[in-house]
Amino acid sequence: MRFLLLMLSFTLALSGCVATTTPAPQQLGADGLPLPRLYRISNSDRGRIPYDVLDAVNTLRAASGAAPVVLDSQLTAAAATHSRDMANQNRPWHFGSDGSSPIDRIARVGYPGTLIGENISETYETEVQTLGAWMDQDDTRRVLLSKDATDMGFAWHQETNGKIWWTLIMGDRNTIPARPDSLLQ
Repeated sequence: MRFLLLMLSFTLALSGCVATTTPAPQQLGADGLPLPRLYRISNSDRGRIPYDVLDAVNTLRAASGAAPVVLDSQLTAAAATHSRDMANQNRPWHFGSDGSSPIDRIARVGYPGTLIGENISETYETEVQTLGAWMDQDDTRRVLLSKDATDMGFAWHQETNGKIWWTLIMGDRNTIPARPDSLLQ
């Protein structure tokens, strides 16, 4: 009996040592609405995110009757360069700080096909929320669902304050880009 009482006392003492956490209260903005939680991309997420986006894009493409695309390392390199450049310029736009266009950037990385389109975003949102925002706009949805696309590049740059600069590039490997000198007659 003494052993049982000792064990019960020990168990009660240990239960008092368990750390309890209460969730931090949701912060509210000036409008009284909850502020979004800061989305930080961890090192362990870096390898997963491009393939999660690829899977989501291909699911959307299948629903629209378009063939799947593959993740292309050259387009991803061009997307990564542009995401960092947008952050350095502190503005989301399709031209690089050196005046380069998306066509220039995919040529620089040696992509052998043509550009279908480039979607960009400056946000604190996740890749899934960003993809949803692109699907809500006619022009960016058209890039994602283009039946001509065969390849996709996807990258981002996250600033220390949490802001993320997303870039998605769609290309067509089956069409050789026109060379400027071939346009001259």
